[in-house]
Parts: sequence; structure tokens; C-alpha cells
Amino acid sequence: MRRTVFVLAVVGVLVCGGFLAVREAARWAAEHPGPATVVAVAALPFVLALVVVAIRGMPRLRELRRAARAGKAEAEAEAARAAVVADTAPAVVDDPAPTAVTWSVDDFLAMDADAFEQAVARLCARDGCRDIQVVGGAGDLGADVLATTSDGRRIIIQCKRYGPANKVGSQDVQRFGGTCWTVHGAEIAAVVTTSTFTDPATDYADTCGIRCFDGDQLVAWSNGAGPTPWG
Repeated sequence: MRRTVFVLAVVGVLVCGGFLAVREAARWAAEHPGPATVVAVAALPFVLALVVVAIRGMPRLRELRRAARAGKAEAEAEAARAAVVADTAPAVVDDPAPTAVTWSVDDFLAMDADAFEQAVARLCARDGCRDIQVVGGAGDLGADVLATTSDGRRIIIQCKRYGPANKVGSQDVQRFGGTCWTVHGAEIAAVVTTSTFTDPATDYADTCGIRCFDGDQLVAWSNGAGPTPWG
């Protein structure tokens, strides 16, 4: 309100001042026609230049006004979207540790192999591991996720994103067993899969100390309802 009054006062002063100046100039010109003609001729180029500048600036002024209106409309639309989100967002329950997502095997099967390895790495980080590396891919020598547990043990995890009809076989576990201890220096070695293990694979893993984590155990771990692969 104060700013509006101030602007109106300034505009009024300028208008009044301009009117008085024009009136005095007209009076002086009437009393001194010769000098007035010389001044008018000398001032004409400057007046024309100001008119040209004003004409050229009008499109730019219109562009600025359109941009300002567009920005205002965009800001109003963004505010409206935020209001809709706020109105439709679920109420927050006063829970110190709410469960945002309930995982299932299908959620992990929907990922590609790289995303599955990243998901397992994030679970390791969530449960206190540090120095986490995802090294899966060609030349990984059986290791997909490397980490150090919260109590300082080195864990090596191989991730197998297999469908329910494709079990992790003995050869898969044997290849991992040939590198996890000697090459990667594992203190804990685990195979985590979305599927299950064949009996020969389980027998071999028991023999050499590799932990087998099937789809049900993976889901329980991800939902905080079961142990970790190193637990």
C-alpha cells in the first residue's frame, strides 16, 4: 500500500512538473520566436531519436510483459500442483521408523542384473556395511558386491537374479567358491538369489562355508523381518 502511494505521488510530481515546464516553454517561445525556432530545430533530431528508440523498444517491452505473464502463470500452476499433492498425500503416521515399501521377489525380478546388484548393495549399506563396491560384470571373478560389515568382516556376495524355474546349481556355487576365498579374500561368502538352490548346490556350499540366501530369505532381509547374509 505504501509503495503504491509513493509511486502515485512520484507520477503526480512528474506530470505536474512536465506540464509547468511545457507551459513556461510555450510562453518563452511566444515572447522570443527567433531563438525558439533555433532551439526547436536543434532539438528535433534528439526528439526523433527518442521516438525511434521508443518505437523499437515497444516489441521488446511486449515480449518482457508476455514473459512476465508466462512466468506468473507457471508459478501459479506450480503452486496449484503443490496444493493438489499436499491435499492428496497420505497422512503421516507418528512412527519413528515407518516402513515405506514392502518388497517381494517380483520386485527384484523386475530389475535387470545390474539393478539387482545395486539393490543388494543398498541393503548392505542400510544394515551397517561400509566400503561397499559393486563390481559385477565381465571379469568380476564371481564377486558382485564387496563390503565390510559393521563388525569389520569382509563379505563377498554373488547375486543371481534367476526366475523361479531356474535354480542356482552346484556349478554356479563351485565357480564362486573357487574365487571368493583365495582371490577376493572373503571372511564371509554368500550367494543371494531371487530363486532357490538345488540340493547339490546347497551341499557344496555347506562343505566350503558359503552361505546360500534364497528368494524368501532375500525378501525377509529386505523387509527387515529376517537376518542379513552375514548375520
